[in-house]
Amino acid sequence: MSESSVIETSGFDVESIRQQFPILNKPLPNGKSVVYLDTGASAQKPQSVIDKEREVYESYFANAYRGVYYFGAQVDEQLEAAREQIRQFIGARSSSEIIFTSGTTMSINLVANAWGRKFLHPGDEIVINEMEHHANFVPWQQIAAERQATLKFIPLTDDYRLDLSSLVDVITERTKMVALTGMSNVTGAINPVAEVVAKAKQHGAVVLVDGAQSVPHAPTDVNNPEIDFLSFSGHKLYGPTGIGVLYGREELLESMDPFLCGGHMISRVYKDRSEWAASPAKFEAGTIPIAQAIALGAAVDFVAALGFDAIHQHEEKILRYATSELLKVPAMQIYGPSVDDKGAIISFTMEDAHAEDLANLLDIKGVFVRHGHHCTMPLHDLMGVSASVRVSLAVYNNEADIDRLVESLHFARKKLRLA
Repeated sequence: MSESSVIETSGFDVESIRQQFPILNKPLPNGKSVVYLDTGASAQKPQSVIDKEREVYESYFANAYRGVYYFGAQVDEQLEAAREQIRQFIGARSSSEIIFTSGTTMSINLVANAWGRKFLHPGDEIVINEMEHHANFVPWQQIAAERQATLKFIPLTDDYRLDLSSLVDVITERTKMVALTGMSNVTGAINPVAEVVAKAKQHGAVVLVDGAQSVPHAPTDVNNPEIDFLSFSGHKLYGPTGIGVLYGREELLESMDPFLCGGHMISRVYKDRSEWAASPAKFEAGTIPIAQAIALGAAVDFVAALGFDAIHQHEEKILRYATSELLKVPAMQIYGPSVDDKGAIISFTMEDAHAEDLANLLDIKGVFVRHGHHCTMPLHDLMGVSASVRVSLAVYNNEADIDRLVESLHFARKKLRLA
């Protein structure tokens, strides 16, 4: 075990941070402590977020935007405070550009349907790439088929990054939408969003960034570069499940029709027609996840208090240590770019070992990782494997976690008779 992992890493008091996460301080049924390396799927929650969600239910819960009584007024106030926190967090110009959704998947589907059905026409082109999560792949695939548009792909390099040299051929005057992830959920590759946006804007194309992986790890400013839509999920940002955010540029939201219809998103209903409320209400039909949205504000506070400079330094140090130690394990294949060009994710395979077998054996040792195709089948097809093991890091991980991971991989090799 590295001495630095016990107390501090990259200026972080890691033990103090870990103490804020109750689930990480409870032994497993087998008596082992938790090594949680699956934050890319969903982050654990600090006490402040848990307390905030509980506060809503215990102190002032009511349906939102419905009642003028005390509970209703409190909920409305807290929701709008959270919306404002998120506006500031991503640099949006107006809180009306912040829409609460159920998560990244719903946010992207909202854009694909509400924007795509209105503005895509036969012969138009949508540009994506093979590293995209299915949530930023399948909706565009489906809307392209429905609107008789064409799906085009930015090729990937040998280390599974966007091939920027191809942009001049892929993004053209026929391009209407460019959708890309800020950070790959498999390789951790950090995409050059600014370069892609610049090329898209030359042709008047709209840009959507899937920030599910990037928003928790790096500062996001929707105006630098100026993107049109940004989606992210609360549960990957140390917040609750069931809540996500769609940022949309105001003029685009005003031009779009609703995706879902029901209560709250209506201005006036007549027998033969309806008039929509202004954004964000227009896109928040029904009862939103009230307590979860309010607690997402607490998650934003948690991340902001740590600061992205400190988060980046900490995660980069752990990422470099993990990469170095994993490469010492026999038959190890790590996918993606070098540490300099990626975020806090490592996906790997081990020769003659199935990803699910490795994950099961690591679980015996209290080390939690993800296995499978990670909702990126096209990328795994390109990589030439059906599944990989993914290690995704966060503010509560330290070098001791990596030591446990490596020790557990050697244990797995022995169990699989690979040693």
